[in-house]
Amino acid sequence: MSSAIYKDLVERDGAVLWHPYSAAPAPISPYAVKSASGTRLTLHDGRQLIDGMSSWWAVIHGYNHPVLNAAMSAQLEEMAHVMFGGLTHEPAILLAEKLLAITPPGLAKVFFCDSGSVAVEVAIKMAVQYWFSLGKPAKKRLLTIRQGYHGDTFATMSVCDPVNGMHHLFSDLVMPQVFAEAPQIPFDGVWDECEIDEIKELVETRHQELAAIILEPIVQGAGGMRFYHPQYLSRVRDLCDEYDLLLIADEIATGFGRTGELFACNHASVTPDILCLGKALTGGYMSFAATLCKGFVSEVISQKGPGILMHGPTFMANPMACAVSLASIGLLENSPWRESVAEIEGLLKAGLEPCRELSGVKDVRVLGAIGVVETKTPVDVKRVQELVVARGVWLRPFANLCYTMPPFVAGAGEVKQITSAICSAFS
Repeated sequence: MSSAIYKDLVERDGAVLWHPYSAAPAPISPYAVKSASGTRLTLHDGRQLIDGMSSWWAVIHGYNHPVLNAAMSAQLEEMAHVMFGGLTHEPAILLAEKLLAITPPGLAKVFFCDSGSVAVEVAIKMAVQYWFSLGKPAKKRLLTIRQGYHGDTFATMSVCDPVNGMHHLFSDLVMPQVFAEAPQIPFDGVWDECEIDEIKELVETRHQELAAIILEPIVQGAGGMRFYHPQYLSRVRDLCDEYDLLLIADEIATGFGRTGELFACNHASVTPDILCLGKALTGGYMSFAATLCKGFVSEVISQKGPGILMHGPTFMANPMACAVSLASIGLLENSPWRESVAEIEGLLKAGLEPCRELSGVKDVRVLGAIGVVETKTPVDVKRVQELVVARGVWLRPFANLCYTMPPFVAGAGEVKQITSAICSAFS
């Protein structure tokens, strides 16, 4: 009976749904999930899979967590939602206070958003409005690095990699931005000051038209799963200070411990002027994000020009999202998350190392609870997924990358099962 239900769901999905980055119907049939608990997804046909993706970085505590469930239920009894225009509520205040307490020092204001992409949109608006309010409307372009990814909405698409990214189809419709080559020195490499030559030259020659530098600190995610040297981030901070530019750090994917630090900016002891958070903010329970900024940014925007930030989502500061975010941060703070991430890092390094010897593999790299196998040619997604699912693991490769970011609660045996599945898929 369960197999019949599974087949029926997949067929009905194909008739009515359109999946992310896919044709409709999807050329690779999706796997029908019935429930999820801990690190496991249970399919409608009874199969169980270890989620090696944390549902795209978000589910750091695992699924169906009793503490997060309780936070959602308790808030539901009070109110599921109320508009944030002209009103406020305790969960939003408590969450904003908590975020300002745990993020890099110096941030002062929190603007809640619907999703990661929207958080970056808001950050871009903040940067542009800041300079407009100061009477410098020419400072409206952004400088970023290639192989980056910041979201799928129009402003965010403009700062994604214009050649190797996923949005080149829309290149004529988005505002042209300024791009430097991606940093090449790896996270644990030997620093060479020549690494910043190009971005330094761009800042020196074009700072009068630049509002900000935006980048993913330390880890470039969907643009290539690359890890770069912390000194690069530190030197970019220096350039922003020297040439009067804002620094926007997109920590949608890296925030809340994924890289081994609570925030990736901490690897370089850097505080951005604007910080974007999302994904793991709610422990993966719902779409929610936040854009934080330093006090001088909010003060200028609030006191000059229009005097208001031109953005206001309908579901801004949703009380249930705030409540579950507070609970998720509490879980993180009260757990040995650093030790857990370090253990996962060691297991990923050991487990993926054999892939380095495979003929089709270009590189293997690990940082915190992120493991990446880069292949020389594009991954056959259907084939690889079928192979790892047969070994009880869920992964979602793309381009020439097969990567994993397990939930922090994954046990040693589960991480080993993930790495074994990856190695076998490319052997």
